[in-house]
Amino acid sequence: MSGASLQPDSAKQAASLGFKLTLPAQLLVLFIAVFPTLMQIYISLTDWSPLSGANWWMAYGFWNNFANYFDLLQDGRFWGALRRTGLVMLVCVPAEFLLGLALATLFVDEFRGKKIFYSILLMPMMVVPAVAGYMFYMLFQSTGPINHILSTLTGSTVSIAWLSDTTYAMIAVMIADIWQWTPLMFLILLAGLAGVPEDQIKAATLLGASARQRFITIVIPRMKTIMIIALSIRLIENFKIFDTLYIMTGGGPGTATETISVYFYKVTTQDLIWGYVAALALFILVVLSVVAVYAMKRLALAIEVAA
Repeated sequence: MSGASLQPDSAKQAASLGFKLTLPAQLLVLFIAVFPTLMQIYISLTDWSPLSGANWWMAYGFWNNFANYFDLLQDGRFWGALRRTGLVMLVCVPAEFLLGLALATLFVDEFRGKKIFYSILLMPMMVVPAVAGYMFYMLFQSTGPINHILSTLTGSTVSIAWLSDTTYAMIAVMIADIWQWTPLMFLILLAGLAGVPEDQIKAATLLGASARQRFITIVIPRMKTIMIIALSIRLIENFKIFDTLYIMTGGGPGTATETISVYFYKVTTQDLIWGYVAALALFILVVLSVVAVYAMKRLALAIEVAA
């Protein structure tokens, strides 16, 4: 009886000790996460800005009764930036995925010079995005290497104004993003392919299955979780595209390449309407949180099915 009565007390003491030991870290995380969020909600309900002449905690003097949230619903520039961000995601992420999958399929087998080509393929991913932006800024100049190559291939003078044309500028930005981040997809998918059981592939081959049939019936089901993870990572990161794009075009010409990150940057640093920016950021946070929860549920379902 005495031993049984001591066990719950010991468990409570251990839990209490664990809580006390982790309390400082919990408070720090709570402060880092909660305080900026509460501050942002507070600022989003006002017209406060650094130019208003008052400290941020005095922003209640500029209370606007949710006007910022009504304004964002009518902000054509904001929705345009959101559409352009979606366009970049819809083009770049599938292209990076398909190219990465094709390259991973080639590299899963051994061949001469594999390590050298492997290192070369991973190099773009190691380049700082700002440096990559400057590289492609130079490449896509009217008198740059891209037009020179096109002129050589076509036999006529090509002088496309890539970065000052409303259509070609976005194409140039997408090419830069695909070049830099296809290696990440390749690396993740190659790791997934390496984990596919080789005995199943050999068994299917002996039974007369073609390469296409083996890929569809064996490889894809085993890689479903890896594929979802790879796509999720790139979708989230692609939504935040900024460095490369801003150095190449600055969001221009006009607003032709202005994504949501560039729009936030301009409104924050140039227009200085911080209350409105806070409302925009909270709106995006809520939308992305809903999308993330849905994606995680799908991922959990895929893992359960795969298991």
